Amino acid sequence: MEMAEKLIREGKAYVDDTPREQMQKERMDGIESRCRNNSVEENLKLWKEMIAGTERGLKCCIRGKLDMQDPNKSLRDPVYYRCNPMAHHRIGDKYKVYPTYDFACPYVDAREGITHALRSSEYHDRNAQYFRIQKDMGIRKVNIYEFSRLNMVYTLLSKRKLLWFVQNGKVDGWDDPRFPTVQGIVRRGLKIEALIQFIVEQGASKNLNLMEWDKLWTINKKIIDPVCPRHTAVVAERRVLLTLTDGPEKPFVRIIPRHKKYEGAGEKSTTYTNKIWIDYADAEVLSAGQEVTLMDWGNAIVKEIVKDQNGTITQLTGVLHLEGSVKTTKWKLTWLPNIDDLVNLTLVEFDYLITKKKLEEGEDFIDVVNPCTKKEIAAYGDSNMRNLQRGEILQLERKGYFRCDVPFVRPSKPLVLFAIPDGRQQK
Repeated sequence: MEMAEKLIREGKAYVDDTPREQMQKERMDGIESRCRNNSVEENLKLWKEMIAGTERGLKCCIRGKLDMQDPNKSLRDPVYYRCNPMAHHRIGDKYKVYPTYDFACPYVDAREGITHALRSSEYHDRNAQYFRIQKDMGIRKVNIYEFSRLNMVYTLLSKRKLLWFVQNGKVDGWDDPRFPTVQGIVRRGLKIEALIQFIVEQGASKNLNLMEWDKLWTINKKIIDPVCPRHTAVVAERRVLLTLTDGPEKPFVRIIPRHKKYEGAGEKSTTYTNKIWIDYADAEVLSAGQEVTLMDWGNAIVKEIVKDQNGTITQLTGVLHLEGSVKTTKWKLTWLPNIDDLVNLTLVEFDYLITKKKLEEGEDFIDVVNPCTKKEIAAYGDSNMRNLQRGEILQLERKGYFRCDVPFVRPSKPLVLFAIPDGRQQK
C-alpha cells in the first residue's frame, strides 16, 4: 500500500472509476481514461476512499500510468489495486483494498530477494510489464526464466473447467481419483516419489509438450511392485466352484509370505479346501483332461466341466496333481477357498474425464465429456484383506495393482479398492 501511494505521488499511477467493461474496451482500443490526468491530490483523496471501502471508493481502482498505445496490451495502464469488501479468510475485514497479481508479483519478488522468477511460458507477454513495474517502483530487477506448461493427454488442467465437474456432480470432489490434482492422483495410487521423478525427468523445457500418462504410471509401478503385498480376488459374477475330489476334506491353513521377494511385506494365511472358487473367465478357457497350476498350491487336472442349458459353466471337477511341474502348464489360476471368511470387495476402475486427447483452440470441453468414467466390479477377496489400511497399496494376483480406499468395517460393507494404472493398460 505504501508503494502504491508512492507511485501515485510520483505521477506513475492514478485512481480510475471507469466502469470495468468500458475500461476493458478502452484498453483494447488504446484510448486513455478520462481519469488519467487527475491531479495527485484528487488521486490521493480517492485512494483514501478506497482504503475506507466507501461507496465512492468501491467504484475505483488504481492503474499504472504506462503506455496506452503500446502494442503489448499488458502495458496499457494495468490495474494495480482493487477494492474487495468481502472478509478475508485469515485477516477478516482489516483491509478493503487488495493488490492484483500484476502489481504484487514484481514487488514481492524483488523485496524477498528472488533472483530468478520461474514462470510458465503462457505469461511471456506480461514479462515486459513485470520489468516496467519494477523500474517504476525503483526496485531491483528480477530475472525471469520461462518453461513450458506440462500438458497431459485426455486431461483438463484448468481449475475453472475442473470446478464444472465438481459442481455438476460428475466427480466426488477435488480429490477424486479421476482428477489431475495431486490429491486425486495420490488417491488413485500414485506415490509422491514417482511424481517427483517424473517431473525431474521432464526438466524445465521451453518446448510445448503433450505428455502421456503411461510414463508416469510406469515409474510408479517400478516403485510399488518390489514392495507391495500380494493378495487374491475372484470376480463375483458367475464365479465357478471347482471341486477337488481328492482335496483335503478338513480345511487346513498355511502361513505364506505376502510378497515372495520382499520380507517386509509380512505374512498371510491361506486356507486349503476341497472346494475352491475361480473366475468365470478362467473356467471358460479350460478343457477336460487339462493340467493347470493352482497358484500357491500346486497342479491339478480338470476332470469334468458342467454347463447349463445356455452353455454357461456352472461347476468344475478335478483332482490334485501336486507332483506335476508348474513349468509345463499353460494356465496359472488364482483361486479362493470356499469358506465364510472371504471379504466382499468392490473393485473400481477409472477412465479419462474427456474423450479427446487434446482440445483445439475454442473447443468446448463439455462437448467431449466422457459419459462413463467409473466402473465397479463386485468380487471376493482372501480373508487377510480385513487387515488392509486405507491408502495401502497391494497387487491382486493376475488382476493388477490397487489402492485401498475404504478398508474393512463389517462383512456386509464391501472393502473398496481403486485400480492403479500400470503404464500398459490402454483405454
